[in-house]
Amino acid sequence: MTALAHLPTDKRRRVAQAGLIARGVLYCLVGILAVQIAFGSSGQQASQSGALQTLAQQPGGTFLVALVGVGLIAYAAWRFTQFFTEKGSEDGDAKNAVMRVSFLVRAAIYAGLAFLAFSTAFGGGGGGGNSQQTLTARVMKDVPGGVFLIGLVGLIIIGVGIYQAYQAFTNDFMEELQQERMSPTERVWVKRIGVAGHAARAVVYTLVGIFVVRSAVQFDPQESKGLDAALQELASQPFGTWMLTLVALGLLLFGIYAIVRARYVDVSE
Repeated sequence: MTALAHLPTDKRRRVAQAGLIARGVLYCLVGILAVQIAFGSSGQQASQSGALQTLAQQPGGTFLVALVGVGLIAYAAWRFTQFFTEKGSEDGDAKNAVMRVSFLVRAAIYAGLAFLAFSTAFGGGGGGGNSQQTLTARVMKDVPGGVFLIGLVGLIIIGVGIYQAYQAFTNDFMEELQQERMSPTERVWVKRIGVAGHAARAVVYTLVGIFVVRSAVQFDPQESKGLDAALQELASQPFGTWMLTLVALGLLLFGIYAIVRARYVDVSE
């Protein structure tokens, strides 16, 4: 992947665009599944795994899921390359270090999702619904300080949720785009879509993080739940159907934002 850092800017932009489109497709599918959960008609989990399984069931599904997998590899490669190519800001080394680590974390996450896509496409399955609980249980049992580590992971996930809320509130995400290429109308609508999408992700990440922290506090791996469980929890609250519908639409809009971002992505160093 480091070879990508030496590619011309236009070729790196194509890799980033392929990755962002794949990411956008995944979020759009998760949003659609979440809407179906809100109204009690979904047969799949509203998660990345459920989205890939839903796509695999469509005509030509194997090819489509494999294509998404290729796009996710491209996204992972782009984020990994940013670790080497992004100069960062002049605000301080600590902020730049956090930014670079975030690139590596996102690269690892999307490499894992690419593996999940290929497993789904070629018969390996999409993974069991209890995989997160199984991993949490193993860490708690087998890793020294495992409970502390799980709690720390949960706090980090909550931190990501807070950062998503910050981006929605400040429109900070617009700095990732080549705004000079947009018309005034495009800027307004991309900002609106991005705010809704980042706000929805803030809700989801915060809920997932709370579940993970709770599993550590209660020493109960079953409390560690993922995206689908977070949405189910939201649906069970008063006015949950409408709250979940709003979050689901937000996730769908985030998918659209990711696809639009592919058009205006800034990969300059």
